[in-house]
Amino acid sequence: MDYNEIMDIAMLAGEILIKNGADTYRIEETVNTICSSNSFKSECFCIPTGLFVSVKSEGGGGISSVKRVKHRRVDLYRIELVNSFSRSLKECNMSYNDAMAKLREIDNAPNFNFPTRLIAASMTSFVYTLFFNGKLIDAAAASLIGFFIYFILEKISHIGFIEFIQYFLAGFLIGGISLLAKSFIPGIDKNAVISGAIMFLVPGMAFTNGIKDALYGDFLSSIARVGEALLVIIAVCAGIGASLALGMNWM
Repeated sequence: MDYNEIMDIAMLAGEILIKNGADTYRIEETVNTICSSNSFKSECFCIPTGLFVSVKSEGGGGISSVKRVKHRRVDLYRIELVNSFSRSLKECNMSYNDAMAKLREIDNAPNFNFPTRLIAASMTSFVYTLFFNGKLIDAAAASLIGFFIYFILEKISHIGFIEFIQYFLAGFLIGGISLLAKSFIPGIDKNAVISGAIMFLVPGMAFTNGIKDALYGDFLSSIARVGEALLVIIAVCAGIGASLALGMNWM
């Protein structure tokens, strides 16, 4: 493969890793591994929203490329598949077409369907409510709220709302529905319900990767990831606080 082909492979692998929430050092290491597998020298610089790669051949030719990544999620399975691909590329001679086909297969692999994700969000809320010393009735209420909120978020995410507004609305609904549940069912602890219902919204992966990036010296990525996580937390808390303030005034 020439450096144009190895650049295509490296950029696609890096893009998949960024889209699925990989930490910075892993992305840069994977891109460099792919390039070195065909005896090319490379420099890779990654931030949470983009990738910069430069590849040079021993003959003196080279190429640089930039990739902007707008949509991101968390999918550890795809990250592991790309890591395995980079190691296999180094161990065996794979053609350009085979390598690109393999990466596109990883990128286009089906996600969990919507009903499965709804049930997962509901069960997450249920379990964490019990973890926070809630009663079974609190967990049941949180489970229903988590189911409803995830459904709403999934639908409005296709409209194109600003992410902050989406999470603010989610927090507002969680707080408001918890107050309504308490008013109709006196035995419910609204604090336990709220604590459990918000857990599937907490950006634990982004925050953890931000800390890991700081430990590896990638401070720009660390600040961006931690800032993103804090923005989500602030939006959810602001929504809950607003609903509780309004609810307390009306009740």
